[in-house]
Amino acid sequence: MTISFLADAQALADELTAIRRDLHMHPELGFQEFRTAGIVAEQLNELGYEVITGVGQTGVVGLLQGGLPGERTVLLRFDMDALPIEEANDVPYRSQTPGVMHACGHDAHVAVGLGVAKLLAKHQAALPGTIKLMFQPAEEGVGGAIAMIKDGVLDRIGPPADRAIGLHVSSMHPLGTAAMRTGPMMAAAAALTITVHGHGGHGAMPHDTVDAVVVAAQIIVALQTIVARNVDPDATGVVTIGSITAGNAGNVIAETATMRGTIRSFTPEVKAILRRRVPEVAMGIAAALGATAEVEITDGVDATVNAEAPTQVMQEAVAAVLGESNIDMNFRTTGGEDFSAVLARVPGNFFFLGARNEELGFVAPHHNPRFDIDERCLPQGVAILCDAAQQILAGKG
Repeated sequence: MTISFLADAQALADELTAIRRDLHMHPELGFQEFRTAGIVAEQLNELGYEVITGVGQTGVVGLLQGGLPGERTVLLRFDMDALPIEEANDVPYRSQTPGVMHACGHDAHVAVGLGVAKLLAKHQAALPGTIKLMFQPAEEGVGGAIAMIKDGVLDRIGPPADRAIGLHVSSMHPLGTAAMRTGPMMAAAAALTITVHGHGGHGAMPHDTVDAVVVAAQIIVALQTIVARNVDPDATGVVTIGSITAGNAGNVIAETATMRGTIRSFTPEVKAILRRRVPEVAMGIAAALGATAEVEITDGVDATVNAEAPTQVMQEAVAAVLGESNIDMNFRTTGGEDFSAVLARVPGNFFFLGARNEELGFVAPHHNPRFDIDERCLPQGVAILCDAAQQILAGKG
């Protein structure tokens, strides 16, 4: 039996909005989501889920066994953490925690997750297999997905996950639309630090020095040739230097200069090129100018790669709610996402759900102090994920 979740999800609209606004008013940083995790655990308990807390420090897992025979387990993931940003929105649900804000929509994800939990529990008797809800801490570059994976969310807590699905609300896409694709949709990301060591001295006597600032400037320019000349034009790579620190006075030539940046790629081939060429270029330029350079590259998230069959299921679920013409099947972004760690181990899909509304002023980008969403996307997300989950449990994807 195929269940239609849309009407039930729309009936939850006010409740979902209230949950989201409560969480928005009380944001918590990565691995500090104690209040949020407590709310999630309490509601899952009330709905009859088997609840496991403290997974990956502050993560919560909810397990629900369907009432029909079925061997599959589908994992649905919802991240919970906020960002160290002072909110600039003048709204009744403005953050009450100074310097912390839900500026990426994770409050909306938790609200959607609790809506999904409610509807799947309501229709438990008609579901085959097992539902596994993953409420994750610390998505924002702090390693929450890996922490939960190490604690067994995929394979030791409940039955092993056969498929994994998730969503991200998006201020880049209008309300009523969605974006997804098969294959790499979000980029692998690595942090880059380059430290140049020269020989400092008086600003009036540059001939007696090796100017670390000049060397750093040459390195920054030369790094841009890697993507332009080493990466296939049909491929994508990013090398960005976002910070440079050097010197303390205008008449002193700096002895050291430190640059920090990010490296992004979609494929292992491009990742390997960037990992090899960035140190070669930085150290080569430094040596040519009489300096030395230390290069440190620290892996962050892997590319977020959607498997073909689960993506087809998600496309059908989205089309049932939003209409086929409102899906962009070619979207990808060099932004990073740590759900990639799950999708590297379990086939699945991650998609973007439109939450932008220019008429109402919901246009600020993610990680911006004025970020906000059109909350009418919340029941849409609930209906889509419930539909996809039931299809996957029934054997699709």
